[in-house]
Amino acid sequence: MTSLSDVSVPSRVAGNDEGVGLDELALATRNHGMPLELMRHDLTPLGAHYLLTHFDIPYVDPRTFRLELGGAVDHPVSLTLDELRSRPTVTVPVTLECAGNGRARLHPRPVSQPWLHEAVGTMAWTGTPLGPLLREAGVAPDGIDVVFTGADHGIERGEEQDYARSLPLPMALGGDVLLAWAGNGADLPPQHGAPLRLVVPGWYGMASVKWLRRIEVVRTTFDGYQMRAYRLRQSPEEAGEALTRIAPRALIAPPGFPDFMSRTRVLRIGPHELEGRAWSGHGPVTAVDVTVDGGATWAPARLHPPVGPWAWRRWTLPWDVREPGRYVVSARAEDATGRAQPHQLTEAPWNRGGFANGALHRLDVVVPG
Repeated sequence: MTSLSDVSVPSRVAGNDEGVGLDELALATRNHGMPLELMRHDLTPLGAHYLLTHFDIPYVDPRTFRLELGGAVDHPVSLTLDELRSRPTVTVPVTLECAGNGRARLHPRPVSQPWLHEAVGTMAWTGTPLGPLLREAGVAPDGIDVVFTGADHGIERGEEQDYARSLPLPMALGGDVLLAWAGNGADLPPQHGAPLRLVVPGWYGMASVKWLRRIEVVRTTFDGYQMRAYRLRQSPEEAGEALTRIAPRALIAPPGFPDFMSRTRVLRIGPHELEGRAWSGHGPVTAVDVTVDGGATWAPARLHPPVGPWAWRRWTLPWDVREPGRYVVSARAEDATGRAQPHQLTEAPWNRGGFANGALHRLDVVVPG
């Protein structure tokens, strides 16, 4: 007799010389990152925004769809998509990043979706704010969490489940959380949660539940699998710290042109402008420093106006390349709270999930003689 535990490999880290496995390649085939050259757009084109889907992409018919809101409320609500669309509507640019962005470069490598640095994107999400809907339903004064359940169903680490996450009730009531049905002016595509998804500005992407079908106010702290999985742990036995807001990160829009396999950049001698984007879920980005010599020296970049309070910020730095050779370009970000990325290219806070690691983006650049 088999059990669910037989079909799911326990969380682990790779051995010292272990390459990316076929299971990780299968995940990488289903999911995708954003080509970093598209950071030159303020808003990520709809099909290029990063994608992580834990289970199958469910088929949800928008004609029969209903969002159920219940639990510890005075007036349970059941709304069609048209009824949701008739409510007050806002459009908010929001940068979303996967909590595991950069994990493939950690050592030892946590075995999971093998992200490099491309698990990010910024779209203008259109929907209706969550808070007013909760208040209209009459939330119980002793409510603790609001649980959001999607239509995607599967097994993770041996546990069968609907994908579900929660937010503390005060944040759900008073934050900028959005029930979204469109991105960049177009209806959501199936892979991004159509017909309705949650968007939680400032939090890692796992909080923004896709294919949203049920909202429930509960009087206890929700402890579903996805709440237990996204925690910072050094060992499997630890309870760990819960992941919430996005740590500061800066990425570089690749300059010049690439070598096909290695993605090494090729640049001509002469004046150039390095550019990229930086963001943080804790507060506005206040500084981006850039190195072209592998971290020996750093220079402050110019910060441009942010796309929005919850969206990334463009940075630029002139670079006059005068000598042929090999260069290592990287950037690091700091936000208004003083949180910052590591100061060395080899530093990154390791944990078993590879979460919130802040690993610096490194680009190898060759300037031919």
